Amino acid sequence: MHMATAAIYSSTTTAAVCHDNGALFLPLRLRPSSLDKRSTRIRFPLAPPTMPASHVLCKAGTEASFGDLRSGIAEFYDESSGVWEDMWGDHMHHGFYDLPPPQNLVNHRDAQIRMIEETLSFAAISEEDFKKPRRVVDIGCGIGGSSRYLAKKYGAHVQGITLSPLQAQRAAALTASQGLSDKVVFQVADALDQPFPDGQFDLVWSMESGEHMPDKVKFMQELVRVAAPGGSIIIVTWCHRDLLPGETSLQPSEQELLDKICGAYYLPAWCSTADYVRMAQALSLQNIKTADWSENVAPFWSAVISSAISWRGMMGLLKSGWKTIKGAFAMLHMVKGYKQGLIKFAVITAQKPA
Repeated sequence: MHMATAAIYSSTTTAAVCHDNGALFLPLRLRPSSLDKRSTRIRFPLAPPTMPASHVLCKAGTEASFGDLRSGIAEFYDESSGVWEDMWGDHMHHGFYDLPPPQNLVNHRDAQIRMIEETLSFAAISEEDFKKPRRVVDIGCGIGGSSRYLAKKYGAHVQGITLSPLQAQRAAALTASQGLSDKVVFQVADALDQPFPDGQFDLVWSMESGEHMPDKVKFMQELVRVAAPGGSIIIVTWCHRDLLPGETSLQPSEQELLDKICGAYYLPAWCSTADYVRMAQALSLQNIKTADWSENVAPFWSAVISSAISWRGMMGLLKSGWKTIKGAFAMLHMVKGYKQGLIKFAVITAQKPA
């Protein structure tokens, strides 16, 4: 498998670890006694690890509450999912391409399937009958493309969650049409407060949903909580670049660009791949690996922009509403961020201790 620069990190750190800009994370080990059985919310005898305020909510405009952010995300995807499905099918994520990209690019929908396969390969998810995942959760499932794919590939039972009621309904309809309703189910739920018991899933899958999480620490804690002992956790997400030695924050021009993207896509503030590694280490995860696939996904943005400015795409945007139109214009900011090396398409995989 071709993959961009990948680094493997040890997860044996037990001392407190620092965020890129100096904020402190406490290495927590989740124990059944620390959970409220009625609400499955994590209780902390000490203050939980926190990210600085700039990493909780986007700096653009006034700071929205978590509730407003969740509502904005749900409404954005309620409006835009139909347009995306019409143009791109049921996989609402980037495609993966060889480097250098061929002059005549392959089918972009095939590249989206390849993204799933490359991710599974990078995470070393086994296809052997006695090792393959049997229970999977798809965090931010969209209209269920990854959920159905994983169910077919592994024969697994998959639970998908999304903030968008329309996405959940459409995902269920597509799943029923493919005869998979006994294997794959969907519900509206918050990734920061998942409606699942501890240790339920062999594979915790988050394909391009982490960027929407206003509390990245809580997000990671929930992924770890629902993972079974020895289970795999996969996060594919947009990040900003790692801070350089001596830097305490991004450059003002970089933050300004990210703020524009936040405003269009209802995103909280971003974090770096290094931040995710520190969080994974603080949660005692093992076999932590990361990769930067920014160059491998670059051709996808050109294809999405081309589809958006086609006659069919323009008609779809006009029908879908202002939020989707605003998101389409923001694609130009995304491309700029990728070209500047500010935005990274990151893959983070790890295992929960057995």
